[in-house]
Amino acid sequence: MDEEVVGQIGQGLMVLVGITHDDTEDDAAYLADKVVNLRIFDDSEGKMNLSLVDIGGEILSVSQFTLYGDTKKGRRPNYMNAAKPDKALGLYEKWNDLLREKGIKVETGTFGAMMDVQLTNSGPVTLIMDSK
Repeated sequence: MDEEVVGQIGQGLMVLVGITHDDTEDDAAYLADKVVNLRIFDDSEGKMNLSLVDIGGEILSVSQFTLYGDTKKGRRPNYMNAAKPDKALGLYEKWNDLLREKGIKVETGTFGAMMDVQLTNSGPVTLIMDSK
């Protein structure tokens, strides 16, 4: 097994990015703005008042088509709602570029690869965000 580290961050967010057929660059822009400005980090009084921008945080962006797995029928997930790899890769790269344009350090995994991802979750705060 290859133990190469391809993406690593300090304080910040790990974002699992799922892309579906009708997602657009406008959706990516909306979510990039939302993610970097969402007040989910504690201030000095322990209240969630600070954003990723406020704390100088970073993002580990991991493309995750399985977020669109449908388990309503049968015993095997159906991934028909996930965008095809060529569309997903372009939009995933655009998403990461938009974050960087906002001054955020972004690290990524390897698109389409099988990866072991490690997370130290301080919180826990886990949110599902969608542009629609």
